[in-house]
Amino acid sequence: MKKSLKTIIVGFSFAVISLFAVNIQAEEQIRIVGSSTVFPFSTAVAEEFGRTTKYKTPIVESTGSGGGMKLFCAGMGPEHPDITNASRRIKSKEYKKCTKAGIKIVEVKVGYDGIVLANSKKGEVFNLTTRDIYLGLAEKVPANEDGSKLQDNPYKTWQDVNPSLPNIKIEVLGPPPTSGTRDAFVELAMDKGAKSFPALKELRGSSKAGKSEFKKIARTVREDGAFIEAGENDNLIVQKLDSNPNAIGIFGYSFLDQNSDKLQGANVNGVSPEFEKILSGDYAISRSLYFYIKKNHIRMKPSIVQFAKEFTSGSSMGTDGYLVDKGLIPLPRDEYKKVKSNTKNLVELEL
Repeated sequence: MKKSLKTIIVGFSFAVISLFAVNIQAEEQIRIVGSSTVFPFSTAVAEEFGRTTKYKTPIVESTGSGGGMKLFCAGMGPEHPDITNASRRIKSKEYKKCTKAGIKIVEVKVGYDGIVLANSKKGEVFNLTTRDIYLGLAEKVPANEDGSKLQDNPYKTWQDVNPSLPNIKIEVLGPPPTSGTRDAFVELAMDKGAKSFPALKELRGSSKAGKSEFKKIARTVREDGAFIEAGENDNLIVQKLDSNPNAIGIFGYSFLDQNSDKLQGANVNGVSPEFEKILSGDYAISRSLYFYIKKNHIRMKPSIVQFAKEFTSGSSMGTDGYLVDKGLIPLPRDEYKKVKSNTKNLVELEL
């Protein structure tokens, strides 16, 4: 009986120790959320990290930049993500929400990306201007030459927008409002297009209220079927474009690069979406990519520091790194050194 009891106690102790070890291992697995554009880059780093270190491969979820920030800033502890990816910089209201929750943030700028408008190679190559993009996709557009009067968007085809464009129905598959790609697209493309009208440009610079009204006019996307929200899955947009040569999709340059056998990018303001032209700034619709670390979680998960080290290494996001092969536009040398130093020293973001 004594021997049996001893065996039970030893067995129970071993089970408790094993369960404790499993829990520690589970806690060490980094959880990453956020941008669908940064997702393939983050996934590549996660896989390399899992392959070359003693830690488990981080879990990477594509929730969109806005969705990721919401999860990231919701709180601290094992139930909350450790890192969020973003295809635009954190907004001041998101930063305030995070800091109010006591979250300390380390910002890591990864590189650059171009937002492309692309269609199937079975269709025509589009030569668009930012003005064309605004007129084709905005809910309200000018009813006269200077933009002082507005109307509900009447344009059905791209030729209606601009006589030099194809006589093809406006059908654009794009990201939802929670996406950083959507945020950057309306700011970089549609704002520029709206500013080509003198009255709207004047409205933007008139006052704080005028600027707010301008943003509403420039960035509100039409909801009459010409623009179709296709979710956060950019690969799904690629598949839909391949089956519909007349449709245009909006996504990050890396997805065009990875699907160059099927898709072609539209020229914007006379410039094609190419690696060198995005890097030089010649391409009109380009933006920065980021990930944000929850510094408070590092004590719970020290592996976060090692993951950040791998992500910012020269072999990863350097000019000859494996992320460049996946379509990332690398940071200039001086900027890269600063980002790497700030990340190594876990410099907290202050807005």
